[in-house]
Amino acid sequence: MTIARAFWTVAPGRGELREERLAAPGAGSCLVRTLATGVSRGTEALVFDGRVPPSQYQAMRAPLMGGDFPFPVKYGYSAVGLLEVGLIEDGLIEDGPVADRPTRDELTEPGRRVFVLHPHQDRFIAPAAMCIPVPDAVPTPRAVLAANMETALNLLWDAAPLPGERMLVVGAGVVGLLTASLLARIPAASVTVVDLDPARAALARAFGCGFALPDAAPAEQELVVHTSASEAGLRLCLGCAAFEARIIEASWYGDTAPALPLGEAFHARRLRLIASQVGQVALPMRGRRSHAERLALALTLLADARFDALLEGPTAFADLPAAMPTILRPGGLCHVVDYGGG
Repeated sequence: MTIARAFWTVAPGRGELREERLAAPGAGSCLVRTLATGVSRGTEALVFDGRVPPSQYQAMRAPLMGGDFPFPVKYGYSAVGLLEVGLIEDGLIEDGPVADRPTRDELTEPGRRVFVLHPHQDRFIAPAAMCIPVPDAVPTPRAVLAANMETALNLLWDAAPLPGERMLVVGAGVVGLLTASLLARIPAASVTVVDLDPARAALARAFGCGFALPDAAPAEQELVVHTSASEAGLRLCLGCAAFEARIIEASWYGDTAPALPLGEAFHARRLRLIASQVGQVALPMRGRRSHAERLALALTLLADARFDALLEGPTAFADLPAAMPTILRPGGLCHVVDYGGG
């Protein structure tokens, strides 16, 4: 019997570490010892503050979370760890093309690094299908960005960017900057990142993008991506959009309801406002890529040292209850939680 410790949010703005007993992993599962987790600031801040609306309790459940909204809840989805007990045989690994599945050889050898959509916990059991091998070229701290990169990748699939388009990303948080970094790879694309914080200019430029403060945001943008989770940001997107532009809304507002000027130029410009959410594989790739394949691809995209600039911390796991309110302050990037041991 293994004793594990996990971070639980037990009241608005208050968390604690709780012990739990782990049974031996069953067929088709693995025991993982955590090396690092990442704090997904936008969603986790809403959960930590108890701002998940009741209508979204089921939709907002993370794959391996514990408890129930609003409290107590064990939440998170960016864990990197080592296999302590590899795949127990006779379990199904993953539907989909054989070439893109985690193989039995990858998941039966203890010591293999894997990424799992799991909350903050020092040891855990997970289905083998959810244990995605981390490429050797991706260091452990950077690998915690995989869930955010998966969101950015899905967003691009929803957006269908075209070579040569003028593109705007409003919101230079982690998802916004990851999205901008992928858009900048589109041939002849002109990508501008907009944020209230002028310090984000250096990050945007490091990824091959321009930068502007909101009052200097360029107009006539053909593809606009919104990640700031603010009404002002979404209004700016509408104002900067060109005729028949696509506006991809990647923000989630929790229990707030932004007001939009849909009676102004929205109809005359024939704008398209498209929701993008990572819970489903984007329609252009649905049926072609599984969730596991999408996550594996996101991990390979992190083989770029420039993404280290999006990491903050680390904070020791034992200190997480006291540190979480500060970690979740507005304006931060991806905070790494360190579990020691390699």
